[in-house]
Amino acid sequence: MTTLRYKDYQGSVSYEDGTLVLQILHIDDFITTECDSAADAQMAFEALVDDYLATCADVGKEPNRPFKGSFNVRVSPELHRRAAMAAAEEGISLNAWVERAMAQRLELASPPSFRRAG
Repeated sequence: MTTLRYKDYQGSVSYEDGTLVLQILHIDDFITTECDSAADAQMAFEALVDDYLATCADVGKEPNRPFKGSFNVRVSPELHRRAAMAAAEEGISLNAWVERAMAQRLELASPPSFRRAG
């Protein structure tokens, strides 16, 4: 799957029946469009997001924000135990430990333009 980004929104691009299908990800609404060319995909995605935001404003609806900063993660009991113990040894909460681990992993895995500041 190819992804696009615009205004803190992420979209997917898939190929179906000879057409590129774009969808806004991580929101409750199902918002999609099509385009004929990969060269036009970013522009089509930006128009899709702008139209979604304008439609929400027109109807007085708060647009879905992709991320709220809270999520549930299911892991094995063994991994949960090991992470909780590691956090306690460092004197921090499990949430803080997981946040740090995620930030470190993303720092290593992300291209420079997506690295977290600070």
